[in-house]
Amino acid sequence: MTTPAPAIVVKNVRKSFKEIHVLQGVDFDVPRGSVFALLGSNGAGKTTLIRILSTLLAADGGTAAVEGFDVGTQPHQVREAISLTGQFAAVDQILTGKENLVLVAKLRHLANPGQLADQLLARFGLTDAGARKVATYSGGMRRRLDIAMSLVGEPRVIFLDEPTTGLDPEARLEVWEIVRDLASQGTTVLLTTQYLDEAENLADRIAILHGGRIIANGTLAELKHLLPPATVEYVEKQPSLEDIFLALVGHGESVKDRS
Repeated sequence: MTTPAPAIVVKNVRKSFKEIHVLQGVDFDVPRGSVFALLGSNGAGKTTLIRILSTLLAADGGTAAVEGFDVGTQPHQVREAISLTGQFAAVDQILTGKENLVLVAKLRHLANPGQLADQLLARFGLTDAGARKVATYSGGMRRRLDIAMSLVGEPRVIFLDEPTTGLDPEARLEVWEIVRDLASQGTTVLLTTQYLDEAENLADRIAILHGGRIIANGTLAELKHLLPPATVEYVEKQPSLEDIFLALVGHGESVKDRS
């Protein structure tokens, strides 16, 4: 059986801002229908990479493709295949929840925008709030609406750039459930986050971006093999994702020191 081509392919992508070299040759693939988590500290270049993949920023070098379309030479086709949800909910607080969804549907020139809006409100548990102005929504409700808006037109790939930043624990869990649901229905999700538990709970594969490069890439089980288990009171303790991340980016013992 032939393995389908990856939904996202990134090869040697580089980006600098004057003397600051943010991305220095980034490489990774994202399988279709999977959740791929990109971990990194503040300033690691996660958002810069997302902006390149979503055609909002040109790379200085390397290549990237989404759904088989080159982000540099075929930006229109890429934009038709993707959706982007940024760190802060991009919703119009003056409009109602339904009006926000209808607006996006009309911008995408879709038929029956009202019906599409009602379906998405129901899917995200916002039917009762659909007629209310978004200014009255909680942070979690705004984020749910934001992700619902990103699904208008059924994009095949969704970029979620730190989607749970500033949310309370309950709202974070709601977003996690949404991400799992998207992947279960075949949508490819590229998720950037600083929350290690988020990557640990959601991702099929995890990559760590540090110093402008991917320094680790694999499943959680594969990443755990990078560190030896610790023995505490005769109980073998597997390294957590936090242990792996801190060791790899240099905040603590290095992998070499512990080997």
